[in-house]
Amino acid sequence: MEILFNASERSSLGVEVEMGIVDRDTRDLVSMAGAILERVGCGHPGGEHPKAKHELFQSTIEMITGVCLSVAEARADLEGTLGELTAVTDDLGVDLICSGTHPFAHWRAQQVSPIARYQELIDKIQWPARRLAIHGIHFHVGVSSGEKAVAITNSLAYHLPLFLALSASSPYWHGLDTGLASCRTKVFEGLPTAGPPPSLESWADFEGFMETLIAAHAISSIREVWWDVRPHPDFGTVELRMSDGMASLGEVAAVAALAQSLVQHLSDLDDRGLALPGARDWVVRENKWLAARHGLEARMIVDGHGTLQPIRQVIDELLVTLASTAAALGCDEELDQVRRILDVGPGYLRQRRIVAEGGTLVDVVDRLVDEMARGEPIV
Repeated sequence: MEILFNASERSSLGVEVEMGIVDRDTRDLVSMAGAILERVGCGHPGGEHPKAKHELFQSTIEMITGVCLSVAEARADLEGTLGELTAVTDDLGVDLICSGTHPFAHWRAQQVSPIARYQELIDKIQWPARRLAIHGIHFHVGVSSGEKAVAITNSLAYHLPLFLALSASSPYWHGLDTGLASCRTKVFEGLPTAGPPPSLESWADFEGFMETLIAAHAISSIREVWWDVRPHPDFGTVELRMSDGMASLGEVAAVAALAQSLVQHLSDLDDRGLALPGARDWVVRENKWLAARHGLEARMIVDGHGTLQPIRQVIDELLVTLASTAAALGCDEELDQVRRILDVGPGYLRQRRIVAEGGTLVDVVDRLVDEMARGEPIV
């Protein structure tokens, strides 16, 4: 099975942000996506806004950027769409939040969007798909070939826990503290093709993998392979899918800078014929678990001997490594904001801090609304 990889301009960037819609009074999720998208789509071809889309449930809206050359451009793109959405949500008496999970909403109350492929997904997968009242952020970074996309995907599997630790924002599920920094990852892993990617030898190996799944009717298209990182042949990108939803666009921009700089760095190493960093499958899976459980407090495996290193230290060292690449890409200021996340804490820590200080889960949602509006974490 031949799969065409539509090569992209090196290190082009696209971002997808899934947001929950919450009632202004109860702060619970509310199924208003249809009404919001109908209004914001007025004046666009077919009545559909090009950068605001349905997701699986009617309580979610996805913002997407165009193809951007810089992190600053991507953030401005998202801010423009968010402004249009906010004008509509203000009129309808609802708000938008971005967090890996809603602190107390229940998946059974969510209505499936009236999109055929989402109805088909529910019919095919059933309970694991019905539970997906979760929100994530995806980063697409352009690469020049399918072979390069496979090599970078293999290497990124080792780095993904860093993205999870920085973005983790789903400690609560159905009103209970799960004890995890990111329970979203464990919910999403219930899908049959989700989780860390398999180690691939080449683009031909990727084509053979997809041919097998399609021939076996396990999937109908590549879009149904939901690995934590994957080559995206249609867009000509490597897509990083590990991150929880992040409450502010400032955090999104910081982690986007990490994604863009890291992919460019790995691409440069590959161009020079150097081996890309990586790890065995069982190390990748264990490190993902450690980041999901402990977030920035995790200690991850950094070699084949089981040596543990604080994930904060791994991130600090990577930021130093990527500094010159980020400067060349023009995202050095945004990359430096990763250190602010290390200082103020990701979403899971900020949410738990509110509860520890006597607040309720409604107060947590209030803070999520405020951080989305402000564009930066509130501490």
